[in-house]
Amino acid sequence: MTPLHLSHNHFELFGLPARFAVDLRQLDLGYRDMQSRVHPDRFANASESERRVSMQWATRVNEAYQTLRVPLRRAGYLLELAGIDPGVESKTAMPADFLAEQMEWREALEEAQAQRDAGELGSLGRRLGVELANLYAAIGRQLDRQDHADAVATLRKLMFLEKLRSAIEEALEMIEEQRA
Repeated sequence: MTPLHLSHNHFELFGLPARFAVDLRQLDLGYRDMQSRVHPDRFANASESERRVSMQWATRVNEAYQTLRVPLRRAGYLLELAGIDPGVESKTAMPADFLAEQMEWREALEEAQAQRDAGELGSLGRRLGVELANLYAAIGRQLDRQDHADAVATLRKLMFLEKLRSAIEEALEMIEEQRA
């Protein structure tokens, strides 16, 4: 059982190595273990101070779990641990070929939405899934070899593509709701 220390990063909190590839089963087990130790219900009869600390730990454990569970957030967190600010909010310039590709994706999405073509949206989603899988594999390699500049660029691309994935999923949901 890992003792609780404020200095632990998210990976240390769950007893995991700080790398992009995470054993999700181990993460889930670590999360359940930590929750059972810090959950506020365990401290219902404790002092106000102990209940407050329990709530703070439970919040920290939940935040750490959500960060490590989601690959995009995990990649950003690993960059933060390395002292790298990906600057995703302030640095919006992207390579011209990537932006052109984004425009093609968006146009295809808009056309499929306008035609309420669930089959085309599904096809777009599958193609995008392959692209995302390739980029997630790439960022894993980049982070493992501490190629932070390339990892930042890949993270920014992933953010664009994850937004596109969400837009495709929303469009499919709207078509399904209209059919129901």
